[in-house]
Amino acid sequence: MRFPFRICRRRLLPILLGLACLDQAPLLGKDTLPVSLVVHTEDTSGRRFDPTEALGAGIDGGIGGAADRLLTRHNVAAMRSARLTRLTYRLRTELGIENWHWNPEGQWSDPAHQQGYWTSSDRAKKPIRVSWGYKLPRRGDTIDNANDSDYSRLTDGDETSFWKSNPYLDAAFLKDGRPHQQWLLLRFDNPVDIDAVRIAWGTPYATAYKVQYWSSDNDYGPGAHWVTFDHGVLTGGTGGDVVLKLAEHPVSVKYLRVLLEQGSHTAPPGARDWRDRAGFAVREIGAGRIGPDGRLVDLVRHAADKTGQTFTHVSSTDPWHRATDRDPRLEQPGLDRVFHSGLGNGRPIMLPVGVLYDTPENAGAALRYVRWRHYPVTQVELGEEPDGQFGNADDYAALYLAWVDRLRPIAPAIRFGGPSSQSALSETWLNSDPDRSWNHHFIRALQERGRLSGLQFYSFEFYPFDDICHDIPVKLIEEDRLMERLMARLTAEGVGPEIPRIITEYGFSAYSGRAMAEMPSALLMANILGQFLSEGGSAAYLFGYGPNVPVNQNMPCAGYGNMALHMADRNGQAGTPLPSYHTARLLTGDWLMSKGMHQFLPVEISGGSDPAVRIFAVRRPDGQLGLLAINRSPDRTVDLHIMARDAKGETRPIAGRVNVSLFGPDQYAWIDQGPLSRPARSVPPVSTSSHMRNLDLVLKPMTLAAVIAP
Repeated sequence: MRFPFRICRRRLLPILLGLACLDQAPLLGKDTLPVSLVVHTEDTSGRRFDPTEALGAGIDGGIGGAADRLLTRHNVAAMRSARLTRLTYRLRTELGIENWHWNPEGQWSDPAHQQGYWTSSDRAKKPIRVSWGYKLPRRGDTIDNANDSDYSRLTDGDETSFWKSNPYLDAAFLKDGRPHQQWLLLRFDNPVDIDAVRIAWGTPYATAYKVQYWSSDNDYGPGAHWVTFDHGVLTGGTGGDVVLKLAEHPVSVKYLRVLLEQGSHTAPPGARDWRDRAGFAVREIGAGRIGPDGRLVDLVRHAADKTGQTFTHVSSTDPWHRATDRDPRLEQPGLDRVFHSGLGNGRPIMLPVGVLYDTPENAGAALRYVRWRHYPVTQVELGEEPDGQFGNADDYAALYLAWVDRLRPIAPAIRFGGPSSQSALSETWLNSDPDRSWNHHFIRALQERGRLSGLQFYSFEFYPFDDICHDIPVKLIEEDRLMERLMARLTAEGVGPEIPRIITEYGFSAYSGRAMAEMPSALLMANILGQFLSEGGSAAYLFGYGPNVPVNQNMPCAGYGNMALHMADRNGQAGTPLPSYHTARLLTGDWLMSKGMHQFLPVEISGGSDPAVRIFAVRRPDGQLGLLAINRSPDRTVDLHIMARDAKGETRPIAGRVNVSLFGPDQYAWIDQGPLSRPARSVPPVSTSSHMRNLDLVLKPMTLAAVIAP
């Protein structure tokens, strides 16, 4: 009997390399769906990959003591047993607006006062076991994406403190002929009437600037743009404390911006470092209305606390800091400890360097250090999540290229890449350009400079869902379209096939919840890897390598869970395996061989259809056929009948010794009890081996399978 099916609109045949495109069609039966498929076993056009290069995981910074808890012998053995060979080191300091002292030994630019710009030593007297982030006292952002425990100096009520922009974006350093205007903005909780602003300038100050407001209360409002106040264009500025009447009549404002166009290039008394006179500095800002007495009625809340001050955001931050600014709650594992931990599995480790809150001198010293230690590093990722911090893409591109130009002579064999974007689909914020793609702006900035070749790999994070409530199986299916859209958009925006694409973090969501600790996390992990690699991805790194405890981070309806391979005990040690662990072992030990080139094979659906089902096929180095089958339906069993088709178009049964490994609700279940949530059962995939005349596979709901056949 021929089962009804629909072909993919992208192709003339329902074939994609290595996966089956299963569009919705009439169902045969209520509880069981027969699906017939054909694998083109002699096709050689599919993507190729080696699991030792393509599959990995990442470790990150954390609160004080995190490295000691994570990198125990027990935990390292538990993590390595997942067989995710490659390792990436994540840079949490870059998310926390902090400078990374990757080596506690080093040199201050002002050593007499233990302050200034820090450069870690490229040598060490003893192994580096832990390193720290240092808060930046010239910060202008109210919030950050790490511990979020600091505040903006623009609205802190203290005029002895100040925000200063990044001197490395000044023409004195970049010399790229582009303006790199800097800015600061205020966001009011609700629209307020504004006709004046007060700016207490620091040194250097702006000699030319504009005061503007966003034309909408919606930061992504259609057609919205920045409007300069009637009297908001200022030239010939001389610094000091100024109150500016911006308009004859108040304007309703939600977002206010000061656009800094030209600097004074002056420095505080006694300053000798070129960075002291580069950029712009502002001690405090206020905004409101001029009262009957001619004074400003300030509507800005001033407090040295993120919850008490009016929200501010800035274009960049000066990485100047002091020895007293060390953050005991943000540490990074020491480089020597990481490289000697065994987590690298003898393979090169992807190393980060700071960009937005660091210096090229400190980054260069890190590369000299790993070369001195003879550590295997072939890829260096520059910065982390500049898009998620709403940084200007052109500014990041300029810093990226400046860093590369200074790092390449130190390590000419290393490949440099980035931007480690929070999402390859990120949009620019408060930008009137109809092209809202942050990534497109970044790629375009490289192209306009003729420097796209300087991007030797493109890295991004992939957390498809902020909302992890409601119908989770539907979200699993939605991820197919998200990944497909993402890959197509990267190509359209200039990330061509010559630039390797790397997911440096992936997981269910950036927020914790129950789905991360239940079977959906296993199905999502398998599908992300199968789809990304089959569509041209080079490597993908799981986030959540170390053990963890269930938490609820965002929405009560999401329940409790976490991204992790294992539950953590009270000492942070790996305990019961979670779905991602079992999935990793099924993929690396049952579907794939441990090493060698694998090639995706086309899969054609010849009968039956359900978007909840995904099939990925590979030709393994041992010549055998490897199938990965995923059933994301919560209530429908799939009955798979699998045939092979040769180069002549002839179809034959798949017969012989077949190994099948299944992982689903029969092997794993989660007890939902808030912070006490835990696995009710957690056992490895069940494996069978038998001689078959025809390859038929029954796949229960919310189950994945790995099949090895002749």
